[in-house]
Amino acid sequence: MKKMTRVVLAVLAVAGSTAAMAQSSVTLYGRVNTTVERQKVGDVSTTGLFNNSSRFGFKGTEDLGGGLKAGFQLESGFNSDTGAAASTFFGRQSEVNLSGNFGMVRLGNFFAESYYATADYVSLHNHNTGSSSDAFYAYVMPDANKIAYRAPALGNLTLEAAVSMHEQAVGGKNAFDLAANYNLGALALGAGYSKQGDVNQVGLRALYTVGAFTVGGYYQRDKNAYVLNGGSRDNIRLVGAYNMGASEFHVNVGRAGEYKNVNDSDATQFTLGYNYNLSKRTKVYGYYTKVNNSSNAGYMTGANGVDFSSVAVGVRHNF
Repeated sequence: MKKMTRVVLAVLAVAGSTAAMAQSSVTLYGRVNTTVERQKVGDVSTTGLFNNSSRFGFKGTEDLGGGLKAGFQLESGFNSDTGAAASTFFGRQSEVNLSGNFGMVRLGNFFAESYYATADYVSLHNHNTGSSSDAFYAYVMPDANKIAYRAPALGNLTLEAAVSMHEQAVGGKNAFDLAANYNLGALALGAGYSKQGDVNQVGLRALYTVGAFTVGGYYQRDKNAYVLNGGSRDNIRLVGAYNMGASEFHVNVGRAGEYKNVNDSDATQFTLGYNYNLSKRTKVYGYYTKVNNSSNAGYMTGANGVDFSSVAVGVRHNF
């Protein structure tokens, strides 16, 4: 009888542990993305190894029952060319959330959904990383001290709103972020708005896929984002991609207009890229990118009137 009792208790213990494991999960994930490049800033050329936003992280969920779930995500960047860790260890993301039929409430440090709904969505060839990243998008929303609410999906429509707390006794202003995504089969639409004090941005995005071709872009209008008291500026980017088996051919062109109060502050950027997918997680790629700055613009270089270009080949592995 005692032996049978021990067997029953052991079975119950195993069943209980199995149920616990079924209710919660933790995943390790990341990306190592490194290029060899010949970069040129003005008349100065440099050949080197460059990191392209490599990262690793942990994320997990726990089923609390009744449709309620708790989740978290911690993400850290590192330099794949040197191995150096980020100065803020989980600076890319440190979030806890609760979700259910009511939607999702998010607390912590995470990227703005307005960015994901517009600029990131059309960054097709290298996921908006490295020297070929979008030089003109005005990222207004702070990532830290953030409270966000993601509404339940309304058919093909998703909505999210966030506030970033300034956490200062005197001065400082909260920042606000809104994002919307709407998918109509081959056509994907998005919109985003951010504001902190006198700095704001609004963007609209469309992406259309037909067969092996994808075309789209976004339009953004910001105020004072890159230039203090610069006024308003228009920014537009167009993208195209063609997929042929494991090969991808990419082109994108961006144009940043003049700030209203700063003459000759406009610039252009174009990128030609090629990706070859060795698997679903690993690719090799190459690109050429160039930024042409007017006399009062310093995109990518930090020096007004100085242009930037790069020829790069790289390897990206997701895990």
